Amino acid sequence: MCSATQTNHILGQIAAAFPEREISDVQVRTGGLIYLHTNRGLEIADSFGIQDNEAVARLAEALYLRQSVEIWTDNTAGSTVDRMWELVRARRVIDFSCEEGALGSPVRMRVQVHLSEHGMGVTCRWLRAKISQLETLGIDPLISDSLRELMQRRFGLGLITGPTGSGKSTTLAAILDWVRRNFQKHIVTIEDPIEYRYDTTMDDPNQPGLRIPAPSLVSQQDVVRHTLSYQSGLKEVLRKTPNIILIGEIRDRETMETCIEAAQTGHFVLSTLHTRGAVKTIDRILEFFPKEQQSGILHRLSETLTFVLSQGLLTGFNGRVLVTEYLQNTNEAVAAGMRAYDGSATSLADALRYKGNLRWDQSLMSLYRNGQVSEEVFNANLLG
Repeated sequence: MCSATQTNHILGQIAAAFPEREISDVQVRTGGLIYLHTNRGLEIADSFGIQDNEAVARLAEALYLRQSVEIWTDNTAGSTVDRMWELVRARRVIDFSCEEGALGSPVRMRVQVHLSEHGMGVTCRWLRAKISQLETLGIDPLISDSLRELMQRRFGLGLITGPTGSGKSTTLAAILDWVRRNFQKHIVTIEDPIEYRYDTTMDDPNQPGLRIPAPSLVSQQDVVRHTLSYQSGLKEVLRKTPNIILIGEIRDRETMETCIEAAQTGHFVLSTLHTRGAVKTIDRILEFFPKEQQSGILHRLSETLTFVLSQGLLTGFNGRVLVTEYLQNTNEAVAAGMRAYDGSATSLADALRYKGNLRWDQSLMSLYRNGQVSEEVFNANLLG
């Protein structure tokens, strides 16, 4: 079993060896070198050498020990580690989040321990210790203003979409943290696992240096540790009298349908999908449902889907840059475009041209013209 200091040693050394790289993910594999996702792309940390099975197992154990104690175990390290190996044997893959203090300042991590042909692997997503404000994420100020306005509605469905590693969780956290600090809301999150944590206090806007209670209450639940599944968590959440519900990811038809129903019954629901662009997002939603139900789903979406913010993180000349597509359902033309959607992009593509919306290729072109990305990156990421 690995101690926390051993984990501190390797993660702390990685952070020290790449101080300007903005590490987002660390990939550790049995029998392989350590790979890092940085603002320069995928880099090899070859100075750390080949990782053997024992080293990877020790890393997994130490990170697992840093998460909150599970409700079904006692407080001894041995039983917690035993539980980890029991879960790995049963599921072949486990996900959890933890705190790591060896990187100069405390960093929250989302961790996956998994098996492959070569043996065990550990993937660590390094989350920012402090939740960012929307203005700092590279989102167009007009979009940030629109998101703030739409989040004040009593009900609706807001989707943040994009591939893995595109900053969806960071954007969601920034949105919720703004709500938490400015409104009296009960926010309930169902995540797998919990990523960002929301404090019960906030900086006093009138007296710098003082902390005051935040006006919003945030209740966070971890799938498996606090609720059995997204579906069960969603069914249970309505009894908590929430105003805003965050579902970490929509993975199946039942979750999608429950999100729409919750939005229709007076809640604001936020979630994510692994799609790129507003049109692909509608396509993905429709894929959850049989053909005969899709027309009805489009009508329900036209009433509840408040916005789609699709984003991607690209390798730029001076670090990662954000490309976005934004569709806000704030006028009848956009709602009519959703209802009329038949698998061709025409109706929604036309809707994206309305004032306040932003097309993916338009955002990408702006990055290219401003000299932030290369022609190769520009061409590789066009949606067309």
